[in-house]
Amino acid sequence: MSAAFAGLGPFVGVLGGMGPLATVDLLAKIIEETPATFDQDHVPVVAHNVAQIPDRQRFVAGTGPSPLPAMLAGIARLDAIGAGCIAIPCNTAHIWFDELAAGSRAPLIHIADAAAEDLHDGAPVTRVGLLATQGTLRAAFYQNRFAARGILALTNSDEEFDTLFTPGCYAVKAGDLPRAARLLGEAAAHLAERGAERLVLACTEVPPALARLDATTLPPQVDATRALARACVRWWQEHHHPA
Repeated sequence: MSAAFAGLGPFVGVLGGMGPLATVDLLAKIIEETPATFDQDHVPVVAHNVAQIPDRQRFVAGTGPSPLPAMLAGIARLDAIGAGCIAIPCNTAHIWFDELAAGSRAPLIHIADAAAEDLHDGAPVTRVGLLATQGTLRAAFYQNRFAARGILALTNSDEEFDTLFTPGCYAVKAGDLPRAARLLGEAAAHLAERGAERLVLACTEVPPALARLDATTLPPQVDATRALARACVRWWQEHHHPA
Protein backbone atom coordinates (compact mmCIF):
# COMPACT_ATOMS: atom_id res chain seq x y z
CA MET A 1 0.00 0.00 0.00
CA SER A 2 1.16 3.53 -0.78
CA ALA A 3 2.36 5.39 2.31
CA ALA A 4 -0.14 8.14 1.50
CA PHE A 5 -3.02 5.71 2.10
CA ALA A 6 -1.55 3.76 5.02
CA GLY A 7 -3.91 3.67 7.97
CA LEU A 8 -6.96 4.53 5.87
CA GLY A 9 -8.42 1.06 6.32
CA PRO A 10 -10.52 -0.68 3.67
CA PHE A 11 -11.52 1.59 0.81
CA VAL A 12 -13.24 1.28 -2.54
CA GLY A 13 -11.22 1.86 -5.69
CA VAL A 14 -13.00 3.09 -8.81
CA LEU A 15 -11.61 2.44 -12.28
CA GLY A 16 -13.22 5.41 -13.97
CA GLY A 17 -12.83 7.77 -16.90
CA MET A 18 -15.24 5.77 -19.08
CA GLY A 19 -16.60 8.42 -19.20
CA PRO A 20 -15.70 11.03 -16.60
CA LEU A 21 -19.30 12.07 -15.91
CA ALA A 22 -20.32 8.43 -15.38
CA THR A 23 -17.55 8.16 -12.79
CA VAL A 24 -18.75 11.25 -10.94
CA ASP A 25 -22.28 9.86 -11.11
CA LEU A 26 -21.14 6.68 -9.32
CA LEU A 27 -19.29 8.70 -6.66
CA ALA A 28 -22.38 10.81 -6.00
CA LYS A 29 -24.57 7.72 -5.72
CA ILE A 30 -22.17 6.04 -3.30
CA ILE A 31 -22.58 9.11 -1.08
CA GLU A 32 -26.37 9.07 -1.51
CA GLU A 33 -26.58 5.37 -0.66
CA THR A 34 -24.43 5.60 2.47
CA PRO A 35 -26.26 5.97 5.79
CA ALA A 36 -24.26 8.75 7.40
CA THR A 37 -24.58 11.46 10.03
CA PHE A 38 -21.09 12.97 9.74
CA ASP A 39 -18.44 13.22 7.04
CA GLN A 40 -16.50 10.48 8.79
CA ASP A 41 -19.37 8.01 8.29
CA HIS A 42 -18.94 7.96 4.51
CA VAL A 43 -17.29 5.25 2.43
CA PRO A 44 -13.62 5.99 1.65
CA VAL A 45 -13.28 6.00 -2.14
CA VAL A 46 -10.30 6.61 -4.42
CA ALA A 47 -11.20 7.17 -8.08
CA HIS A 48 -8.88 6.67 -11.04
CA ASN A 49 -10.81 9.06 -13.30
CA VAL A 50 -8.43 9.02 -16.26
CA ALA A 51 -10.31 9.41 -19.54
CA GLN A 52 -7.46 8.51 -21.89
CA ILE A 53 -8.52 4.84 -22.01
CA PRO A 54 -9.29 3.95 -25.66
CA ASP A 55 -12.95 3.97 -26.61
CA ARG A 56 -14.63 0.66 -25.80
CA GLN A 57 -17.41 0.92 -28.39
CA ARG A 58 -14.98 1.73 -31.19
CA PHE A 59 -12.82 -1.26 -30.35
CA VAL A 60 -15.86 -3.55 -30.38
CA ALA A 61 -16.81 -2.05 -33.77
CA GLY A 62 -13.31 -2.80 -35.08
CA THR A 63 -12.34 0.86 -35.53
CA GLY A 64 -10.04 1.50 -32.55
CA PRO A 65 -7.34 0.05 -30.30
CA SER A 66 -8.01 -2.23 -27.35
CA PRO A 67 -8.73 -0.48 -24.06
CA LEU A 68 -7.52 -3.48 -22.03
CA PRO A 69 -3.86 -2.40 -21.49
CA ALA A 70 -4.93 1.03 -20.21
CA MET A 71 -7.60 -0.50 -17.98
CA LEU A 72 -5.09 -2.97 -16.54
CA ALA A 73 -2.72 -0.07 -15.86
CA GLY A 74 -5.48 1.69 -13.92
CA ILE A 75 -6.23 -1.49 -11.98
CA ALA A 76 -2.52 -1.78 -11.11
CA ARG A 77 -2.48 1.78 -9.75
CA LEU A 78 -5.51 1.12 -7.56
CA ASP A 79 -3.97 -2.14 -6.36
CA ALA A 80 -0.71 -0.37 -5.57
CA ILE A 81 -2.39 2.10 -3.21
CA GLY A 82 -4.26 -0.67 -1.41
CA ALA A 83 -7.81 -0.68 -2.75
CA GLY A 84 -9.90 -3.27 -0.95
CA CYS A 85 -12.25 -3.78 -3.90
CA ILE A 86 -12.65 -2.17 -7.31
CA ALA A 87 -15.79 -0.98 -9.10
CA ILE A 88 -15.92 -0.04 -12.77
CA PRO A 89 -18.61 2.50 -13.77
CA CYS A 90 -18.65 1.42 -17.41
CA ASN A 91 -20.82 -1.49 -18.50
CA THR A 92 -19.01 -2.10 -21.79
CA ALA A 93 -15.71 -2.39 -19.91
CA HIS A 94 -17.14 -5.52 -18.29
CA ILE A 95 -16.57 -7.34 -21.58
CA TRP A 96 -13.01 -7.62 -20.22
CA PHE A 97 -14.11 -8.35 -16.64
CA ASP A 98 -12.39 -11.74 -16.44
CA GLU A 99 -9.05 -10.36 -17.69
CA LEU A 100 -9.29 -7.38 -15.32
CA ALA A 101 -10.19 -9.60 -12.36
CA ALA A 102 -7.32 -11.95 -13.16
CA GLY A 103 -4.93 -8.99 -13.24
CA SER A 104 -6.09 -7.47 -9.95
CA ARG A 105 -5.09 -8.17 -6.38
CA ALA A 106 -8.34 -6.62 -5.15
CA PRO A 107 -11.67 -8.30 -5.98
CA LEU A 108 -13.82 -6.61 -8.62
CA ILE A 109 -17.57 -6.00 -8.25
CA HIS A 110 -19.51 -6.91 -11.40
CA ILE A 111 -22.04 -4.22 -12.29
CA ALA A 112 -24.48 -6.72 -13.83
CA ASP A 113 -24.53 -8.78 -10.63
CA ALA A 114 -25.41 -5.62 -8.71
CA ALA A 115 -28.14 -4.64 -11.19
CA ALA A 116 -29.64 -8.13 -11.24
CA GLU A 117 -29.81 -8.03 -7.44
CA ASP A 118 -31.66 -4.71 -7.55
CA LEU A 119 -34.05 -6.03 -10.20
CA HIS A 120 -34.73 -9.11 -8.08
CA ASP A 121 -35.61 -6.93 -5.09
CA GLY A 122 -38.44 -5.18 -6.94
CA ALA A 123 -41.89 -6.35 -8.02
CA PRO A 124 -41.73 -9.47 -10.24
CA VAL A 125 -41.32 -8.78 -13.96
CA THR A 126 -41.14 -10.97 -17.06
CA ARG A 127 -39.85 -8.45 -19.62
CA VAL A 128 -37.33 -5.66 -19.13
CA GLY A 129 -35.97 -3.09 -21.54
CA LEU A 130 -32.18 -3.28 -21.58
CA LEU A 131 -30.55 0.05 -22.46
CA ALA A 132 -26.96 -0.95 -23.21
CA THR A 133 -24.26 -0.60 -25.85
CA GLN A 134 -24.11 -3.15 -28.65
CA GLY A 135 -20.86 -4.48 -27.18
CA THR A 136 -22.51 -5.08 -23.82
CA LEU A 137 -25.46 -6.77 -25.51
CA ARG A 138 -23.23 -9.04 -27.59
CA ALA A 139 -21.35 -10.10 -24.47
CA ALA A 140 -24.79 -11.09 -23.04
CA PHE A 141 -23.77 -10.89 -19.37
CA TYR A 142 -27.01 -9.05 -18.57
CA GLN A 143 -29.25 -11.30 -20.68
CA ASN A 144 -27.74 -14.44 -19.14
CA ARG A 145 -28.37 -13.20 -15.60
CA PHE A 146 -31.94 -12.19 -16.44
CA ALA A 147 -32.70 -15.44 -18.29
CA ALA A 148 -31.62 -17.38 -15.19
CA ARG A 149 -34.44 -15.54 -13.38
CA GLY A 150 -36.98 -16.18 -16.16
CA ILE A 151 -36.83 -12.59 -17.46
CA LEU A 152 -36.75 -11.66 -21.16
CA ALA A 153 -34.52 -8.72 -22.13
CA LEU A 154 -35.84 -6.42 -24.86
CA THR A 155 -33.27 -4.37 -26.81
CA ASN A 156 -33.21 -1.56 -29.33
CA SER A 157 -33.13 -2.20 -33.07
CA ASP A 158 -30.05 -1.53 -35.20
CA GLU A 159 -31.70 1.62 -36.57
CA GLU A 160 -32.44 2.85 -33.04
CA PHE A 161 -28.82 2.26 -32.08
CA ASP A 162 -27.59 4.25 -35.05
CA THR A 163 -30.00 7.18 -34.70
CA LEU A 164 -30.74 7.32 -30.98
CA PHE A 165 -28.73 5.25 -28.53
CA THR A 166 -25.16 5.64 -29.77
CA PRO A 167 -25.36 9.37 -30.58
CA GLY A 168 -27.15 9.86 -27.25
CA CYS A 169 -24.24 8.26 -25.39
CA TYR A 170 -21.69 10.42 -27.18
CA ALA A 171 -23.80 13.51 -26.43
CA VAL A 172 -23.33 12.72 -22.72
CA LYS A 173 -19.58 12.41 -23.23
CA ALA A 174 -19.61 15.79 -25.01
CA GLY A 175 -21.56 17.38 -22.14
CA ASP A 176 -24.69 17.98 -24.26
CA LEU A 177 -27.19 16.56 -21.77
CA PRO A 178 -30.33 18.11 -23.32
CA ARG A 179 -29.64 16.35 -26.64
CA ALA A 180 -28.65 13.17 -24.81
CA ALA A 181 -31.92 13.21 -22.86
CA ARG A 182 -33.98 13.56 -26.03
CA LEU A 183 -32.19 10.76 -27.91
CA LEU A 184 -31.88 8.28 -25.06
CA GLY A 185 -35.41 9.06 -23.91
CA GLU A 186 -36.67 8.07 -27.37
CA ALA A 187 -34.62 4.87 -27.26
CA ALA A 188 -36.16 4.05 -23.88
CA ALA A 189 -39.66 4.85 -25.14
CA HIS A 190 -39.31 2.30 -27.95
CA LEU A 191 -38.55 -0.41 -25.39
CA ALA A 192 -41.58 0.63 -23.36
CA GLU A 193 -43.76 0.40 -26.47
CA ARG A 194 -42.58 -3.19 -26.97
CA GLY A 195 -43.80 -4.17 -23.52
CA ALA A 196 -40.89 -3.51 -21.16
CA GLU A 197 -42.26 -3.50 -17.62
CA ARG A 198 -39.06 -1.99 -16.27
CA LEU A 199 -35.98 -0.37 -17.82
CA VAL A 200 -32.48 -1.47 -16.88
CA LEU A 201 -30.06 1.40 -17.44
CA ALA A 202 -27.09 -0.78 -18.36
CA CYS A 203 -24.90 1.96 -19.79
CA THR A 204 -23.43 4.46 -17.33
CA GLU A 205 -24.00 7.34 -19.77
CA VAL A 206 -27.77 6.78 -19.64
CA PRO A 207 -28.71 7.77 -16.03
CA PRO A 208 -27.39 11.36 -16.21
CA ALA A 209 -29.38 11.86 -19.42
CA LEU A 210 -32.67 10.26 -18.35
CA ALA A 211 -32.49 12.16 -15.03
CA ARG A 212 -33.41 15.25 -17.06
CA LEU A 213 -36.72 13.71 -18.19
CA ASP A 214 -40.07 13.40 -16.43
CA ALA A 215 -39.78 9.96 -14.82
CA THR A 216 -43.52 9.36 -15.16
CA THR A 217 -43.20 9.14 -18.95
CA LEU A 218 -41.17 5.92 -18.76
CA PRO A 219 -41.49 2.56 -16.97
CA PRO A 220 -39.78 2.16 -13.57
CA GLN A 221 -36.01 2.01 -13.85
CA VAL A 222 -33.17 -0.05 -12.42
CA ASP A 223 -30.09 2.15 -12.56
CA ALA A 224 -27.04 -0.12 -12.83
CA THR A 225 -24.82 2.70 -11.58
CA ARG A 226 -26.89 3.09 -8.42
CA ALA A 227 -26.94 -0.69 -7.99
CA LEU A 228 -23.14 -0.68 -8.23
CA ALA A 229 -23.01 2.13 -5.64
CA ARG A 230 -25.13 0.06 -3.26
CA ALA A 231 -22.83 -2.93 -3.77
CA CYS A 232 -19.83 -0.74 -2.92
CA VAL A 233 -21.52 0.47 0.26
CA ARG A 234 -22.40 -3.10 1.25
CA TRP A 235 -18.78 -4.20 0.67
CA TRP A 236 -17.46 -1.41 2.89
CA GLN A 237 -19.99 -2.10 5.62
CA GLU A 238 -18.90 -5.75 5.66
CA HIS A 239 -15.17 -4.93 5.78
CA HIS A 240 -15.09 -1.75 7.89
CA HIS A 241 -14.55 -2.45 11.57
CA PRO A 242 -14.69 0.77 13.64
CA ALA A 243 -12.28 0.97 16.56
